[in-house]
Parts: sequence; C-alpha cells; structure tokens
Amino acid sequence: MNDKRRWRSMNSMQLGEKTMTPTNSSNRGHRRARLAFSGVLLAIGGLLAAPAWSANKLRDVQFTAGPAGAVEIILQLDGPATDATVFTTEEPPRIAVDLPDTLNEVATRRIAVGSGATSSITTLEANGKTRVVVDLFQAATYQSRVEGNRFFLTVSGGAQSTAAAIARVSAQTDPAKRIAGANEVENIDFRRGEGGAGRVILTLSAENVVTDFEDTGEAISVQFSGTEVPDSLAQRLDVTDFATPVQTVELRRGRGGASLMVKASGDYESMAYQSGTDYVIEVVPVAAEEQTAAEIGIAAEEESYSGVPVTFNFQNIPVRTVLQLIAEESGLNMVAADSVSGNVTLRLINVPWDQALDIVLRAKGLDKRRDGNVIWVAPQSELAAYEQARADARLALEQRAELVTEYIPINYGNAQDIASLLTDDAKQGQGGGGAQGQDQRGFLSPRGSVSFDRRTNTLLLNDNAEKIREIKALIALLDRAVDQVLIEARIVVASESFARELGARFGVSGGYEDNNGNVLTTSGSLNSADRMSNLALRNRFAGQGSGLPVAAPGPVGGGIGTPGIGDRLNVNLPVVNPSGTIGFALLGADYLLDLELSALETEGRGEVVSSPRVITANQREAIIRQGDEVGYVTISPQAGGNTIPIPNVQFKEVLLELTVTPTITQDGRVSMVMRVVKDEIADFVDTSIGLVPQITKREISTQVLMDNAQTVVIGGVYEFSSREDLNKVPFLGDIPALGNLFKRKGRNTEKAELLIFVTPRVLAVKR
Repeated sequence: MNDKRRWRSMNSMQLGEKTMTPTNSSNRGHRRARLAFSGVLLAIGGLLAAPAWSANKLRDVQFTAGPAGAVEIILQLDGPATDATVFTTEEPPRIAVDLPDTLNEVATRRIAVGSGATSSITTLEANGKTRVVVDLFQAATYQSRVEGNRFFLTVSGGAQSTAAAIARVSAQTDPAKRIAGANEVENIDFRRGEGGAGRVILTLSAENVVTDFEDTGEAISVQFSGTEVPDSLAQRLDVTDFATPVQTVELRRGRGGASLMVKASGDYESMAYQSGTDYVIEVVPVAAEEQTAAEIGIAAEEESYSGVPVTFNFQNIPVRTVLQLIAEESGLNMVAADSVSGNVTLRLINVPWDQALDIVLRAKGLDKRRDGNVIWVAPQSELAAYEQARADARLALEQRAELVTEYIPINYGNAQDIASLLTDDAKQGQGGGGAQGQDQRGFLSPRGSVSFDRRTNTLLLNDNAEKIREIKALIALLDRAVDQVLIEARIVVASESFARELGARFGVSGGYEDNNGNVLTTSGSLNSADRMSNLALRNRFAGQGSGLPVAAPGPVGGGIGTPGIGDRLNVNLPVVNPSGTIGFALLGADYLLDLELSALETEGRGEVVSSPRVITANQREAIIRQGDEVGYVTISPQAGGNTIPIPNVQFKEVLLELTVTPTITQDGRVSMVMRVVKDEIADFVDTSIGLVPQITKREISTQVLMDNAQTVVIGGVYEFSSREDLNKVPFLGDIPALGNLFKRKGRNTEKAELLIFVTPRVLAVKR
C-alpha cells in the first residue's frame, strides 16, 4: 500500500459485528439461499462437540480496494496455506476459501467491504477447518496465490468488467469517433455548496461507468474507463475565487478514457457518488463547522449529523442495498416503497450514516419520514401525495364533526377584542357572529362561529369539540391579568447667577481772581464755568447801574461762589441702584474736590423640582398633566368694514405634563415611549392692549429601555453665560490705580441646568 487513502477491514470499513445481507437485482429466493448457506455452516460447527487438533491458525483478514472495483483479500496465517481450496456459487454469488486444519483467530466474524462486486467477508470454523466466504453483489472472476504465510484472493470488479464494457461498446460505436467506448463527457461544472464545500459535477452520456477514485490528501484523481473527452471540455479550471478547498479542476484524455484531476488545499474530506449520468465529487473543509456564516460568506443554516461514521465504496449498487446497509448500521427499521429503484455509485469515507442516507435520497429524488425507530423511504412525490391525502381526510372529518356550543366568561380581557382576534368576521355591537364560509377563518373551523355579550363580557362559541378545546386553551393563555408599571419622573431646573459692579463720580470745581483782575474758573461743565465767570463780573461791577442783582462783593482775590453738585462733576459713572456708596469732598480757598465711589454685588441660586408620577397597565398609554391657562387680549377687526376693533381674550396653557406608554419585556425590563413637558411663565410683555405672557418651554420625547426600579437621566440641558462690561474716560481710565476714578466695571455670570430623571417600577400581579 502506498500513501494514498485506502481502507482496511479493522478501521474505517468495519461497519459492525452484525450480519449485513444486501439485496440486489436477484429475487427474494437469493436472500433465503444465502441465509440457508450460512445456517448450514453454523450447524456444522454446532454438531461437533470438540474441534480436532489444528496445525495452523488464521490470524487476520484484510482487504485493499484496487482500480476498476477490484478487491484484494489477504489472509494472514501462522503457517503456509498450501492446502487451501477455492470454490464459487452462483445462487447466491459467493467465493469460498477452505483452510483445512486451521483454527479461526479472527475477532471480527463479518467484515463489510462494499467495493466493486464485493459485499462482505465472513469467517467460519467447524471441526478444525476454517472457511472464508466472500459475499458478492454480482458474479465476478477471481485470482488466488500464496506467498509464505499469506493467502491472496483478488476479486474483479464484476461480470461487466472494464475490458468487457469496452469491447461491448466498441462493437456499437465508430472507432474513428470514440476512444474505446460509447460514453462521453457532456459537461463539467463547479459549484459552491453548504459550509464552503466544493462540488464538481461531471455529466456523462451514459450510466454505470467504471471509475477508479484516488485521494492523496492534496489531490483527487478519478479515471473514467472508456470515456471520451471533447476538445471543448479538455481544459483546466481555476476555481480559487469560490473560497472552497478546491483550487483547480482539470479534465483531460487518459490512456484508457477520461481523467479528472481535482487539486485541493487545507484539511478536507472528500466523497463521490453517481446519480444517473451525473458523477459528483464533494470536497468539504474539515473546519467548516467552526466557521460562522459571515466568515464563509453564506447565511444558510448547516444541518448537523450525529450518526455513527460509515464508509461506502460502491460501484453501480442498487439503492435498496444501500438502504439496507444503512438500516443495519443505524439499528433502525427501514421501509422502502415499491417505487424505490435504480442504482447509485457512492464513495463516502467516515460519513455519519444519517448524512449518507440524506445524500443517497437527494441523489435519487427520494425523501424520508421517521416514526419512532422506523424510517419510511419513498419518492418525494409519493410522500407528498400521502400527506396531502391525510390532510384531506382530516378536513373531511372536521366537516362531518358535530358542532357544540360553549360559553366562556372573560375575566381580564374584552370579549369583543378576543372575538375579533379569533375571526375577522366578528361584528361590532351586541352579538356579532361568524359566517358559514368554507375556508378556514382564524382559529375557527369553516363551520364555526363566535359571538360575544358585552354586558356580561362572555364569549359564545359554536364549533366542533376539537376546535373548542383549542380555543379554550388559547383563551386561558390570553385572558389573564397583566402587570402594571409605576412611572415616576423628576424635572429639576437649577439656576445660579453672580453680578458685580464698581463705579465712581468725580469732579473738581474752583475759581481764582488775581490782583490784576484776571478770573480763572474750572468745573464739570461749560455752563457751570460760565455762571462762575458771570458771578465774578457782577461782583466787580456791583452798583454801577447794570440793573442786575448785586451779589455780596468781596475783596479782590477773595473767591467766587460755587455751582451745584450736578454741574461740578467731571466724571459721572456711578453704579445704578448700588448696594453701597461713599463720598469725599475737599474744599480749599479757591477750589472744591468731589469724589463718590459706588459698588454692587449680587449672587443667586435657585432650584425647581417637579415630580409627576402615574400608574398604568402594560402597553397602555398614561397621561398626567398639571398647570394653568394664562389669558391675554388680542384685537381683531369687525366684519362689514367697521373700523372699530374688537378685543378678544385668548388663553395659553402652561403645563407640567407626563405622557408614557410602558412595555414589560420578557426579561423583566421596561421599555418606555415617553414625552415630558415643563412650561413656565418667564415674564409679561407690556403692549398697548395689555400684558402678553412670555412662556419658557422645556420638552423631551424619547424611547428608553431600563431595568426594573432603575433611575436614569433621560435628558438634560446645561446653559452658561458670562459677561464683562467696562465704561471709562479715554486715556484717564488707563492710568494705573488712579484710572479707577475714571471708569465703571461690571461682571455678570449665569448658569442654568435642566435634568429629567425617570424611574419605572413593575407592579407584578400574582397568578
């Protein structure tokens, strides 16, 4: 044996200890004959009390599947098998090897083969003699030889061997157009299957082609005996883009027919089967079950299989035989319909038996139904017709069933709503009923009807007994108390403000008259200086007929009168409504200095908390509101062209409102669709026709999912404003320190924050 994947009887090809008796094209008498043959051999062993002394022992039985369905069986003995004899039977087809004076030391009595024409190998011992029986699917030739302590039996692929098939076809075909037979490759196709599997489909012109399948772990090679390849199909296909283990597929002409080479990468498992004229090779990645749908690029759900792995290598075997082998391996009872027929070619290695069954059914257009430990296999159309007939019979029984009347009181729900749920024919009002239609309507049968009584909240049902039981079970599920939810909201409006102002009033007033009669005055305004100058002149010329009032004269250089405080100020930047002031005055001989400092600082903090709360049933809307209606006057013209306006009083709502619809989820959380409104009157605008309210509005609409009794801030607004003002006398206000007498400074800061809290609490109803 080389490194290619072959099979031995003690590993993957071993299907179990129980006897498998496949059926083929022969009648039931063949099966009885095989059973009788095996029974005779067993009876011989039972009649003998003790075996005779044997000089040899049969230690092991192995087999190797070769090309064209040939199977080589190797018998390992302790000594040479020179006395072995071989004979055959036709009904049923068998090859028997007798080993005289040999004890049977093989642990497994029956070994399943399932390759070519060979079905299984059975070892029996009686009276010191061992017999090895090779069960065949059909008559086949054999060759035997002895090499030391090993006996070799080579069984051909069947009576219709490769050479015979080629010879038969050559007699019917033009040799100039065919290689050696009547078969031809008509098409080759590659597809991506479930789980990232690669599928190579070769369409042939005839069925039952002899093939030789080999898998080296890196490439799969299939030889099709006597098969011609057209020039258009003899090519190499690169299928890497399909994201499967298959990299390339190459079809070319071989020495004895067509040759198909499939190269793959990574870990994979391969299987091959033939259905009709289609020969299919599937290459499945080993890690496909661990990949997600996104990784392999598909969203299809993969079917899982849990059956015991089996290995089949059949060439043109009857479908019924495969089903019987699967039934024996699974331990289930298999019933095949009479219409199940045809042959199939399979090559499956370590495949779960339930997956192998699905592959065979899919290849032959069959389907299965399972009832306990019995599986019924039939064509899909036959199963569909059977199920349709059962459904029709059930409907016919319902049409003839007796109608009964039932009165069902509704406790928590509404009878009218439940009647509408049961059938669309329920009418609004007292005693709406269902029509006598022939089609299925909702939960009622075609002859059923439903009514309701609003006064007593009772359902009136008229239907067959089975439907009545179903509807009562449905109403018991629906008519129950629902949980309630307590929703509490808190709207918090917090504000903070700070203001500071500094101002000054400053003035210098004075007058001076020297000995020469020159007068110099200064004050906060030109009018004040003018008055002081005129007063000085009047004092100088007092009593000289001017007619002006005479002020009290003073000596030369003795000073003049001072103006009022409003005219003495050079800088007038006080704080409006100050919280504190301080004044200074300095009076000299010829001047007067006035100074007033004012300051203001305000600080405020406020918080408004509104807490509406409401209880409502699950999935029911609840609304709670509180507030005022504020009136204001509007003017509208009179109709008919009269110019006299008519005053109208309008009202505006100023509300605190909570609107919520809760939904309790299956995991105990609460989903809420809610709207919260908080309005306030900020001020009134004075107009010519009265005061108009200025309203501050706060509103949020949202949907939120929360845990039970969890408090969450569902929204908030934060506002911050800062302002600094400066009024000053140019240049003088920039003098360090002294410049503060020539300026007024103010700073204002305001903060406002809106927070909305919500807490739902589920009030569960005891059931």
